[in-house]
Amino acid sequence: MENGLELRNKVIDIALKMSRSGMAPATWGNVSARDSETGYIFITPSGMDYNELHPEDICVVDNEGKMVEGKWKPSTETPLHLLFYRERPWIGGIVHTHSIFATAFACAGKSIPVVIATLASKVGGDVPIAPYMSSGTEEFGRNALDAMGDKTAVLLANHGVVAVGNNLDDAYTTAEIVENAAKIYVISNSIGTPLRLDDNEILNIRKKYLTKYGQRDHKEE
Repeated sequence: MENGLELRNKVIDIALKMSRSGMAPATWGNVSARDSETGYIFITPSGMDYNELHPEDICVVDNEGKMVEGKWKPSTETPLHLLFYRERPWIGGIVHTHSIFATAFACAGKSIPVVIATLASKVGGDVPIAPYMSSGTEEFGRNALDAMGDKTAVLLANHGVVAVGNNLDDAYTTAEIVENAAKIYVISNSIGTPLRLDDNEILNIRKKYLTKYGQRDHKEE
């Protein structure tokens, strides 16, 4: 694990990006990453200013939540993170935000429809919403995970957003795409009637993203 310095720094980097982008005001929200070798979870400490975090401040827990390394209490949403990692083994990073436009949908009790192709690519469909439940428990995590299904993001009613990815950068990108899609929907709705993409087209876009997007097929001559 080499003290997990790389993962510690990555958690801090993403937490700072999340805060500075406005997706997580003050000390709200949380960030975690899983070490692929040990299975340990590196997660932000509860209630600490992201701008003041140092690598040694990041909490390290095992998949049952037992503290492995660290001097601070881990995020109150640790049970949610642990459940997601246990039940979705492909997940390598999780970002929980309170981004304004996406959270507005969560407060209105509405999912975010796919009116832009990037949402189909990264999330795989409309961003679903989990019914309201008090946070900080495994039941809260179960509520969110069940609502998310096979997507990569979920809205938490009257609360915020959880986005997941193969790694922490991927999870953060998903959170950005969700917020961007929510904003675009609100703006387009002020102009006219947003047109949701057809389900078959959503599946087609998602498949292309998973199999052809990026440098997967590139070979140097």
